[in-house]
Order: sequence, then C-alpha cells, then structure tokens
Amino acid sequence: MQPLKGLKILDFSTLLPGPYATQLLADMGAEVLRIEAPKRPDLLKIMPPMVGKVSAAHASINRNKKSLALDLKHPEAKAIVSALLHEYDIIIEQFRPGVMAKFGLDFESLKDEFPKLIYCSITGYGQTGPLKNKAGHDINYLALSGLASYSGRKDTGPVLSGTQIADIAGGSHHAVMAILASVIERTNTGEGQYLDISMCDAAFALNTMFGAGALVSETDPDYGTEMLNGGLFYDYYKTADNRYLSIGSLEPVFAISLLKHLGLENYLAKMADQRPENQEQLKKAIAEKVVTKKFDEWRQEFNLLDACVEPVLSISEAAEHPHFIERDMLIDAEDDQGNIIKQINTPLPFKNNRKAKAGCKLGLHSKEVLEGLSYSNQKIEELIESGCIRST
Repeated sequence: MQPLKGLKILDFSTLLPGPYATQLLADMGAEVLRIEAPKRPDLLKIMPPMVGKVSAAHASINRNKKSLALDLKHPEAKAIVSALLHEYDIIIEQFRPGVMAKFGLDFESLKDEFPKLIYCSITGYGQTGPLKNKAGHDINYLALSGLASYSGRKDTGPVLSGTQIADIAGGSHHAVMAILASVIERTNTGEGQYLDISMCDAAFALNTMFGAGALVSETDPDYGTEMLNGGLFYDYYKTADNRYLSIGSLEPVFAISLLKHLGLENYLAKMADQRPENQEQLKKAIAEKVVTKKFDEWRQEFNLLDACVEPVLSISEAAEHPHFIERDMLIDAEDDQGNIIKQINTPLPFKNNRKAKAGCKLGLHSKEVLEGLSYSNQKIEELIESGCIRST
C-alpha cells in the first residue's frame, strides 16, 4: 500500500505549500530529502506550540522526511546536488523566480545532464507575468483571484479562512497532481519536464462554479447572496450555549426532514423559493429554533436524523469523533528522542501501520547522505568546517 515507493524527491521548500505537498508524497511512500539552509531556519520549526524542542507543525508536515543541511551559496553545493540527482529525479522548490538559477540549479541548467528530471516550482504568481517577482501570501492570492470577493458577509466584507486555501488547495495539491501526472508521462516517454505552479492561478481556478456563472452572465457573486455562501438557509446557526450547528439541507428530502424536526412545516411551501426575502425569513425562523437548545442537545437529536446537519467541532473534538477514529485519521509519530507525537494522518487511501517519523532536526541525515554519495569522512568534516553542510 505504498504506491510511490521508489520515487525520490529533493525538497528545497519551506513553510507550508511545498512541505505539505511532499508530506502527501511521503505518506504515499516517496522518499523525500529536504535540502535546508544551515543558517536560515524554516520558520515552521519555531511555530508554537512546541513538543519539547520540536514544533508540532514541523513534526507533522515534515514527517517521514530526511534532512540535509546544505548552504546552496557554497562553491561545493552544486556538486553535491548534482550527485544526488543521479538518484533523486524529482525536485520541488519554492524560491522566487530566478533564485535557483543563481545557484546553477534551475531546470535549464540541469535538464541536459538529467533528461528525466521532473522539476516543480511553486510560487505565488508563477514564473511569467507582470507579478512574477512580487511577494505575496495566501490572503493576497485569495484577494486577487476573486475568491475573497464573495467569501464573507455583507456586514464584514471578506473573512479569513481557518486554513490557507491558496497555499494548500492551490499550491500543495496542484503540485502533487502535476508531479504524479509527469511521472506517468515520463514512464511513457522517458523524459522529465518543468512544472510552473502558481498559487494565484490555482486560486483563480477554484472559482470553478461561481466563476463560470460570472463569466457568462457578467454578474459577479456577492457576499451572502449565493447558494453556498449564505444566500440560502445553508449556513451556521448559534445554539443556546454559543456553539454552532452547520445546516446544509439543500436537497428537498433533507430540507423537509430538517423543517419537520424543527416544527417549521409552515415554511415547506417557501423552501424552494430562493428570493432573498423568503430565504431571510426562513433563516431567521431556523435561527430562532436553534438558539433555544444547547449544542449537545442538538448534537444528540441530529445524530439520529439524516438531514445534512452537523455540529461545528473543535479540532480536539474532531480527533475524538468515532468517525475519524474508525477511519484511522490519527497517527503516532516518533521524534528523534523517541517521544510519541499524535498527528493527523493522511486522508489518502494508502495508510499503513508503520510508525511514522516526526519531522527531524536540521541536518540530521547530512553525514548519512554524503556517505551514500561516497564522500570520505575527511571530506565530510571539511565540508562541515567550511560551512557547506551542517550535521546534528
């Protein structure tokens, strides 16, 4: 159940988009070697909370990966990477356009010597276009792509998501899809290729449903006016103890079940009427019912009712939910000191029972990697002393 066993990936990325992409690949069996700067730490490693001296986020996102601490500016760094590329024939990097070229490690510099190389660059705005060299973050890509223009409320405007949509759904997931598609193509042709992944492009593409309507009708979606952003009774509702229920009973069979259970049968005739005034009346009636009982009361009631209603759980509550437990969505990872760290497992159907290794210390495998490249102990010590590599 390790479909990517045999794939070997050099990961030059930090923070979230690239590392989460390689986490998904590593969880499916790929061997991932992180190439980390010895003097410029990945900020994810110091993101609280910590488990001992290890960031919980780093321990999770970089699980089952090895670490080579290598200064790419050092004169001998390129030779080390070139030696690795005889085995590791996939690269993921996340620098701004042109940075890898300064090290002689861009695709154009490597493709002739390594024709099977699959080289994936994840950037905010891509390798071309007027914004290619501009700095950005998830919030900027959501804004520029149009997603933020209808993700919110009329009284608040755009709202921040609890997770980084453009980084993950845009950068990480599209990188994985492109890499695996390239692996298939390489199997057929024997050739690698360059992959330009733009998180902003991908965020724009995530407008797939409402964007299609906007381009045809020339009418843009707005806050709280669409089927899935608050324009219908599909929404969150506050309980008596200030918790929330999610109500997604759009289909008639679920809506009928919901309204009958809430004693709102008189709204059945208006259920399909999507005029704003009718939907506002329906939402107000549902809200007035939901706020009369506490969260746990509603949770028990709707556990027995198939009406597309679920409680809004915290992450800790979700981790204790029987569904995620039975689905094997939690995993124990062991850090370098033998401590066990609970983590969220891969959602992909390639789980295995082996104990995961938590994200490791900077340069933990530096000596091991260079020994595998037939570097002598003396040469390794020279590289450490010169600052080319770091070993811990």
